[in-house]
Amino acid sequence: MAKTNIEIAQSTKLKPIEEIALQLGLPEGEIELYGRYKAKIPLHFLRPEKIDQNRLILVSAISPTPAGEGKTTVSIGLAQGLNRLGKKTTVVLREPSLGPVFGMKGGATGGGYSQVLPMEDINLHFNGDFAAVEKAHNLLAALIDNNIQSKKRSLNLDPRTVTWRRVMDMNDRSLRNIIVGLGGTASGIPRETGFDITAASEVMAILCLAENISDLKTRMGNIFIGFTFDKKPIYARDLKANGAMAALLKDAIKPNLVQTIEGTPAIIHGGPFANIAQGTNSVIATKMGLSWSEYVVTEAGFGFDLGAEKFFDIKCRYAGLYPSAVVLVATIRALKYHGGADLKNLREPNQEALAKGIENLGKHIENIKLFNICPVVAINRFESDTEEEIRFVADYCSAKGVQAEVADVYAKGGEGALALARRVILTAEKCPGEFTPLYDWNWSVEKKIETIARKVYGAEAVDYTPKAKIHLRKILDLGLQNLPVCIAKTQKSLSDNPELLGRPKDFVVTVREIEIAAGAGFLIPITGEIMRMPGLPDEPAAEHIDIDENGHIIGLF
Repeated sequence: MAKTNIEIAQSTKLKPIEEIALQLGLPEGEIELYGRYKAKIPLHFLRPEKIDQNRLILVSAISPTPAGEGKTTVSIGLAQGLNRLGKKTTVVLREPSLGPVFGMKGGATGGGYSQVLPMEDINLHFNGDFAAVEKAHNLLAALIDNNIQSKKRSLNLDPRTVTWRRVMDMNDRSLRNIIVGLGGTASGIPRETGFDITAASEVMAILCLAENISDLKTRMGNIFIGFTFDKKPIYARDLKANGAMAALLKDAIKPNLVQTIEGTPAIIHGGPFANIAQGTNSVIATKMGLSWSEYVVTEAGFGFDLGAEKFFDIKCRYAGLYPSAVVLVATIRALKYHGGADLKNLREPNQEALAKGIENLGKHIENIKLFNICPVVAINRFESDTEEEIRFVADYCSAKGVQAEVADVYAKGGEGALALARRVILTAEKCPGEFTPLYDWNWSVEKKIETIARKVYGAEAVDYTPKAKIHLRKILDLGLQNLPVCIAKTQKSLSDNPELLGRPKDFVVTVREIEIAAGAGFLIPITGEIMRMPGLPDEPAAEHIDIDENGHIIGLF
């Protein structure tokens, strides 16, 4: 019987984290230890003069399916493969959220022989970054309600205009909509609010875009809270909240150093969702990797239309980063699902479904080329894949002028990524393109939204509800129209309808409302039904997670 992910992870002999730091080139004794196998890297190790000399590789994927695509596994395997070829490489990833770990996923640290370790710690609390984000976010919520209650220091804040909710790092649908302030006059002013999951917090988005402590404080102060009764905008800085919020994040802002199964350095930091926020690890973590490595492999959440578009149009432009290549991950079974095959039958050959579903891959390839970056397709191999199916996908990619390589990284680790790694090196060194953003931030908000919807999603048009039109006017009044847009959309489809698989056409994207994330530095047009606080499935992964009397975690997927 094959070993599970956690069994493979626990059978691996880890190197002391000081050895991994020395492998990177960090001076001995200067990382901040969190036990034997985890550490934080102080910010003074950022080396701006080295960043532009090294190569950044982005890993993205086709539109996600219940069959799974394996971006994280491929990212880790590719980094291991590059190191095997003599390229000094670090993999830089997001931190898992406890919500998905205890809910549907059961873990988010890769799989098989392409994992980051110690996987139990990384999946469960890690070094406390999510807890710090949660506390900073909820401090602001408490200060808002305290100011509404206050008679002496009131900012005259109209509670009906406050959109700042509370957060916790757990799936709990019962907390989506609540009323606070019940229990009499000493318990506050009653108002309707709710909880989001921590990964959806604007504080998390800010942490992952901030360049340093000073920038973090400024961005925290720019968080838009609401209006006074006489229509004056109120920001977190008006509550004098940003200093204390940043103080809570003094350690969380430092990236975390761990290792892969093969001893490749791994920097893991931050975890914003990609269907709501920018969906990538922190700017600091990416730049730290580039400061000390010839190659950095990083990942953007969900499909290219969500995480990768935001990676390019938001993260790269704020941070001045320029990727050398994009690896687009696809699986045979996910393509068959996009072609209409039943989830239970994806292991069976189905050429008709594959031929239909491969159009989803084709659209994502086109989307990469919109940014003038060269793509490589990674076919993440599963045991049920046939040679005929693999050849079909490779030939399809070739006809589009893109090379595809099989990645057998789950079963073989870095060895299973050698062909992919060689292709990535060749592409990164020879790609003639120069990164081109999709839109100009100075365009109108509507033009920015419609550019993404038409060019990336393939929409025929964009419609705005009356509520969204009111929000457009509010954005203009606040002078925030030049911010980039971070569209909230289902990850399951290129459209805003999760039922439209493959490559949908002739659809209209409807913008329901537009949220302001002035601290993070973007606007959030919301399309479709987006859950900021997920619920647990009928059989949560939490039911299978346990600990024995020796302290060994079991049941993580």
